[in-house]
Amino acid sequence: MTGMQGTRRQDPSNAATNGITLMGDGNVGQMKTVADDRKPGEWGRAWNVDLLTHLTVICILLTTPFIALYLHMACPEFDCSVTAPLARFLDGSLTFRAFLERAPPLNGLAFKMAGSWILLQLFFYYIPDVFGYILPGYAGGIRYGAVTPAGHELKYNVNGLQSWTITNVLWILNGVYFKWFSPAIIVDNWGQLFWVANILGYGVSVFVMIKAHLFPTHAHDRKFSSSFLYDFLMGIELNPRLGSMFDFKLFVNSRIGMASWSVINISYAWKQYENYGYVTNSMILVNVLHGFYVIDFFWNEAWYLKTIDIQHDHFGFYLCWGIFVWLPWTYTLQGFYLVYHPTQLPKPVFIGILVLGIASYCIFRAVNHQKDLFRRTNGNCKIWGKKPEFIECDYYSGDGKKRRSKLLLSGWWGVTRHMNYTGDLFQSLAFCLATGFDHILPYFYITFISGLLLNRCYRDEQSCKLKYGENWDKYCARVPYRLIPGIY
Repeated sequence: MTGMQGTRRQDPSNAATNGITLMGDGNVGQMKTVADDRKPGEWGRAWNVDLLTHLTVICILLTTPFIALYLHMACPEFDCSVTAPLARFLDGSLTFRAFLERAPPLNGLAFKMAGSWILLQLFFYYIPDVFGYILPGYAGGIRYGAVTPAGHELKYNVNGLQSWTITNVLWILNGVYFKWFSPAIIVDNWGQLFWVANILGYGVSVFVMIKAHLFPTHAHDRKFSSSFLYDFLMGIELNPRLGSMFDFKLFVNSRIGMASWSVINISYAWKQYENYGYVTNSMILVNVLHGFYVIDFFWNEAWYLKTIDIQHDHFGFYLCWGIFVWLPWTYTLQGFYLVYHPTQLPKPVFIGILVLGIASYCIFRAVNHQKDLFRRTNGNCKIWGKKPEFIECDYYSGDGKKRRSKLLLSGWWGVTRHMNYTGDLFQSLAFCLATGFDHILPYFYITFISGLLLNRCYRDEQSCKLKYGENWDKYCARVPYRLIPGIY
């Protein structure tokens, strides 16, 4: 999620910021004091909830588990057709009860698999990072996140790349050498694991809701709305923790969600080999393109601590259930589809999709690299060969302090306000194109991500307007397009 999106690697604001405190009137390179009526900490998720939002929340809580189940049952039960079961629902030949009876039942093996995964990732979570010492350019070890609205700066043990590498090496060695179990065990038990994942997603969401009321980590970083259901969906605590280092948000996002992504894809490829005696180039392409995405996340885990997921989104059902269920069951649909419909792409098509995926990734990475460079150097750098232009502005944190920031106007950040989202969209399109053109099921991902990122544009800009006031209006005047230059 994050809107049922799982973990997306997005910046907390549409323009690059350096994360330090400044104040100004929005004139490039000049500083003035701005009088405004912004209140401390009033940026982030909503405070008040209207009737339409109430209805939307209820709809999300009631329908999303069914949607995830529906999409995955389409392949084993309906030959990967999205419309066939829907048509049968409408003509009355398939009831909701009959549909659920066709789903695999819950069993003890699924609990053992999920429990073993969580315990293994917990163990890896606390191991001191070594990769930061041996890999040039990789930022591992103890790192600090962005300052929270209440003024807290949290410490993290950044070792996700190390954990991911060990996990995947063990997974592959098991399949090739140790042979404790088949790596296809995930796809063989996908239905049973679905029920366990839902139990965990709902259970942890309820726990952090209770925790937020009874023993919050940072009470001043909580947000309460006028709706109990909205608070359950969007979360109350910004960064709920147990002890000083176990961070629910980072652990669930990275170790439960992102770390499982590549393992699930390997399971799909392994199952395809078991079924047909070969692995198609489309399955290889899906694994490669998804692999770029996942490795990028872990290589930049220290940077991820400054993104909207960590800095703005509170931890509730929206994030928690989304990572436990929505990400593994919908983001990996391309590989799941190819288990049932092995597709061999013509070589020119294969190369074209690979080029699209890599080029989109390069745009996404270049956009965020510019922001990171600008932030790290406090603007003392060159972007596209020139000294960057920026707007200096201020905002209030929850502790009442006026803090300073900069909005970057140069490079990709002067082309559109969300150029990183644009790269992400085309990369997502490449994921889906890799499956061929016979069914619409694997294209659910690009459909969902398009809606998600458009919603993100709106949410980001609402947050930035609240946070930066009139300076944000000046930034929008300088960079008028959101995603596609000259169009939108």
